[in-house]
Amino acid sequence: MNLIDTHTHIYQPDFDTDISDVILRAQQKGISKLLLPNIDVESIERMHALRDKYPQICYPMMGLHPTSVTESYQSDLETIKVNFKKQEYIAVGEIGIDLYWDKTFIEEQKKAFIEQLNWSIEFDLPVVIHNRDAFREVIECIEQVGKEKLHGVFHSFGGEKEELETILSLENFMVGINGVVTFKNSKLRDYLDLFPLNRIVLETDAPYLSPVPYRGKRNEPAYLEQIVGELAKIYNLFPEIIAENTTRNAINLFKFNK
Repeated sequence: MNLIDTHTHIYQPDFDTDISDVILRAQQKGISKLLLPNIDVESIERMHALRDKYPQICYPMMGLHPTSVTESYQSDLETIKVNFKKQEYIAVGEIGIDLYWDKTFIEEQKKAFIEQLNWSIEFDLPVVIHNRDAFREVIECIEQVGKEKLHGVFHSFGGEKEELETILSLENFMVGINGVVTFKNSKLRDYLDLFPLNRIVLETDAPYLSPVPYRGKRNEPAYLEQIVGELAKIYNLFPEIIAENTTRNAINLFKFNK
């Protein structure tokens, strides 16, 4: 199978001691591309360093994660945006709104999100959206910028059926499915098959959200096969068909075919 992990943070310190083994295990599982979402100003150098070491498999994004938004967000955005003129990226990400941990900077998060959504239009790149307890706010920002002008993916989707239906109405957007779909208490398996397979991409979000049977352990791209297996059950298709479709979706979304 040819697979693409569309969202993995393997440039983080969690992988410093065995990154070469992590990438080798991913390749042995048929993973041909690892897409790296940026988090903040401090993570840029580490992400670039991993891309430089493994340029044939690692592809970076650029953006400011919502939980990294503070009162100095505008300065951080200026620093981050400069990189688009120096480097090539496959997306604007990881961006969005997160109200789960802290609502202190909710207005700053919205402004930062909207500004980065506009980067997507300016640089003709997809957006990779982080949403946690903020689905309504995320949709409002997308509509404010112009949903017909944007394209991208709702990363780590695990929301309610109504949220999935809303995303379905956003014709230019896909959903990223990761280990959450394997969790025992996840309701996602009950209605995910309502969403067309041609709008789903795979991700791990490593080192987070390890799929069953690896819950509680560090996640890594090689575990993508667990997500493929679960989707095969949900859609009643062979794993090879899931792999073929989701890989094609990722290639089209992130413009690897150009």
